[in-house]
Formats: sequence, structure tokens, C-alpha cells
Amino acid sequence: MQTKRMTFPGRWLPYALLAPQVIVTLIFFIWPSLQALYMSLLREDAFGLSSTFVGLANFARLFADDTYLDSLSVTAVFAIGTTLLSMAAALLLAATVNRMLRSRNAYTTLLVWPYAIAPAIAGVLWWFIFNPSIGIVPYALEMLGYRWNHRTSGADAMMLVIIAAAWKQIAYNFLFFLAGLQSIPQSLIEAAAIDGAGPVKRFWTIVFPLLSPTTFFLMVVNVVYAMFDTFGVIHATTQGGPSQATNTLVYKVYADGFVGMNLGSSAAQSVVLMAIVIALTVVQFRYIERRVNY
Repeated sequence: MQTKRMTFPGRWLPYALLAPQVIVTLIFFIWPSLQALYMSLLREDAFGLSSTFVGLANFARLFADDTYLDSLSVTAVFAIGTTLLSMAAALLLAATVNRMLRSRNAYTTLLVWPYAIAPAIAGVLWWFIFNPSIGIVPYALEMLGYRWNHRTSGADAMMLVIIAAAWKQIAYNFLFFLAGLQSIPQSLIEAAAIDGAGPVKRFWTIVFPLLSPTTFFLMVVNVVYAMFDTFGVIHATTQGGPSQATNTLVYKVYADGFVGMNLGSSAAQSVVLMAIVIALTVVQFRYIERRVNY
């Protein structure tokens, strides 16, 4: 069977179609990345009137700073907690909706709505819910004997930002998990049910292994989300406190660059953050993907 080959009527038409995407990538990704790399080699005064080339001094000072090393561990805890919580909750909701015969579309629409909320608004929403003075959750926890206060407790603050960030990402994960569940042949599940396998065993032995490509993709996306897109949540809830307990790498870039006016150190931190995310992505695709069955 001979396949039909698609051709463009003009020589420059393919380049014209690719030009918008290339221009957007150059302006909003390549150019800022190169600018951050260049600024990380400079030391500017507080007024931004002059700059001095210092080479790798900003990076050396960065890794000698205990607060920056602490932010690395804080970011690791935050990224792992956000990824696990958002993916687990989304998988549970997707499995529940997938078993529904009626009102599936209505529940799907309602569960997707939180994804349209801005991160800062999501942070403010959960800040009110967990507010020690007027929040309903601290009131319920106090009745159980636990006094919640994310203003003074670093563990409470970390739990707050993880819940807020994970809630924002649940809708995104839910859509992909639901699509993955609907693509699994029902004949396999029915055959396992005939053999006597219960719902839990069918899920862990048939459904979950077949969801491994979707799970792997969402793991990569959620790690990148926790590294880069959670600034608004942290800024609206804890602002990196208390005592730097929620001062993640992306928030420290803002705090040092725009609050402390240390642009060289802030640029060096952004370069390190980008390198960490690239390294994690490479490791995930090179080693973890081998365990994924497509």
C-alpha cells in the first residue's frame, strides 16, 4: 500500500508555520535563561547602576550559605509531599468517577474547576481555612487536642503549603488519570472478576500497572510544578516562614532578588534551580522510564 506524501505548496511555508513557536521559545525561555546565566556572573550594587564581573563567586558563596542548603531540603520535602498528595488524591477521585455510570460528566466538570483558580487565590483560600483565629480546620483540630498554628510551627506551615499546592494540581492529574482509566480494556477487568479477584486486587494487579505511562508523565509534570509554579501559593500563605521553614528555592530567588536586592545571588539560584530540574527530568526519563510499560 502506497502512502500519500504531504508537501507544502511554498518553500517558506514550513518555516512560517514554525516561526511563532520558535519566537515564543526564544523570547520567553532562551533569552531569560541566558540573561540569568549572565547576571549570575556579575555583582551589582543596590541601585543597579554598576556591575562587576565576579565569575563563579556567586555560586561559591551560594553553596557556602547554610540558609540556601536548608532551602534545598525544604524544597525536596515540599516537592515530594505535593507530588504524592496530588497524585494520590487525583487517582482516588479518577477511580471513583470511572466506576460511576450516571453524572460522570457533571462530577468531572466540578472536579476540574480548581485548576482554573490562580495559585495566589488558592493560597489565600487555604490560608483562611487553616487560619488559627477564624479557620474551621484549626477549630476542629483543637477539639481533638491539637493546637494548629502555622505562624509559629514550621511543620504546620509546611503541611499548609503542601495541601494548598496539591489541591491546585489535583484537577490536572485527575483528567489524565481518568483518561488513562477509560483507555484500559474492560475485558481484562471482567476476566479478573470472573476469576474471583476483588476490586482492590484488580486495581493493583491490572489497572495500576497499565496506568504506569500516565503515572510517569504526571510525576515529571508535578515535580516541575512544585519546583517552579508554587511561588504564588507560598507567597500568599506563609511567605517562606516561619523561620524559613517553607522557604523553597523558587521563593528564595524572589526573596533575595526583589526583597534583598542581591541580583547576582538570585540569578545564580535561578540557574541552579533550572539545572536541578533538568537533572531530575533526565534521571526520570533515563532510569525510571525503563520500569514503565507502554
